[in-house]
Amino acid sequence: MDNKDGQCVPDSAPSQPASGHRKAGWRKALIDKRQSLADRAWRNDLLQRVMRVWLIDRPDAVIGAYWPIKGEFDPLPALFRWQEAGLEEDAQSAARQRRIGLPVVNKIDKTLTFYSWYPGCPMEEDAFGIPKPKDTEIIQPTLIFVPCVGFGPGGYRLGYGGGFYDRTLASLRPKPFTVGLAYDFGHVPELEPEPHDVPLDAILTDTGVMWPKT
Repeated sequence: MDNKDGQCVPDSAPSQPASGHRKAGWRKALIDKRQSLADRAWRNDLLQRVMRVWLIDRPDAVIGAYWPIKGEFDPLPALFRWQEAGLEEDAQSAARQRRIGLPVVNKIDKTLTFYSWYPGCPMEEDAFGIPKPKDTEIIQPTLIFVPCVGFGPGGYRLGYGGGFYDRTLASLRPKPFTVGLAYDFGHVPELEPEPHDVPLDAILTDTGVMWPKT
């Protein structure tokens, strides 16, 4: 159920870490709400602005993102603006060209590899029907924007349950900075981490920086 602030809150607080059944319930409720948003354009505009402001002081030249599905927020317009700003800096101060990557699932170890993406880039569907770059180079992001179905205290993410990001982040060296993107109603106060969960370094929503709290 939703509380007065629109957050997804269970009917009763669990005394133990959330079971798979409870997570599945939160996941379904949040995806259903996300896919039926009446104010999507307004929320998207707000989160685009939060992203652009947050990126101003970041030193990264290679950023990983995602192709939005199931009503997810689309980070690519803000990142394209970030990339264009880098090209302007190249002309003025010889800054490095900025690159954007989208993930492709490795079928063997179920991790993600990021391939270079740009507007108009040739695309094809992966095994899950999600568009991915076709015949572009592999890149290694120093920052990854991660889609969140929901999120809880401590920077923990509620995803789709496949574990792709957890396995990927556990395998990458050096570990990239990770930033969750979500709508603010995705906050689940009762979400508790399981042993394999990896906390995000930051979480951005349409109402600002939700984690870490400043």
